[in-house]
Amino acid sequence: MLKAGVYALLALGIFALVFALLPGRNLGGPQTGATLRGVSLTLYPSRDPGAVWRFQAADVTNDPLKGETHLAGLSNGGRWVKDRQGRPVLDATLAAPDLTIDAQDNLMTSQAKITLVQQCADIELRGNDEQPVRVEQGTGFSAPLTDIDAPSLKGRIPNLQMSFDFVILDAGPSDISSDLDGTETCENGKRVLHKPVATPKNQGDRT
Repeated sequence: MLKAGVYALLALGIFALVFALLPGRNLGGPQTGATLRGVSLTLYPSRDPGAVWRFQAADVTNDPLKGETHLAGLSNGGRWVKDRQGRPVLDATLAAPDLTIDAQDNLMTSQAKITLVQQCADIELRGNDEQPVRVEQGTGFSAPLTDIDAPSLKGRIPNLQMSFDFVILDAGPSDISSDLDGTETCENGKRVLHKPVATPKNQGDRT
């Protein structure tokens, strides 16, 4: 379910659909749709009921015939989930030049940066003409090429599919490195550098 203002986007979308179905319409003309500017949106994915997405967009265009909503000038994209006390917490951020939301609430774009907050993982995703970056609600995200920078994992991974719990579901041959004993850790969603513990020199036995 997508909310925009006081259901203005939905009302405009219904109007556009009715107008498209009126007799005498030239089906070879421009596509129908409705556009709003400067909109804050909230997405409640039916296939991921524990999550809520929030975005701000300079332009929002709805195409009722395709069942798609396109966001341009995107900012402040984020996925929110509830903690054990039922309070909403920011689980992930998403930055992209634009975004398309399909009828199943999946998100698609040409490239994106997702940050998994609790893992301090910065994930750069790049799509191509045949395969865009996708966020599959209830599953995770995927891209033809991905760069990961996290305290415990770094590298480049082709054909990555990953969950929002930082679990790799599928991947091609990868160039990655893992350092579980490194000096950088993730604490409360922030990267923390720890000084290496100095090993005391062996001074020998005292007599």
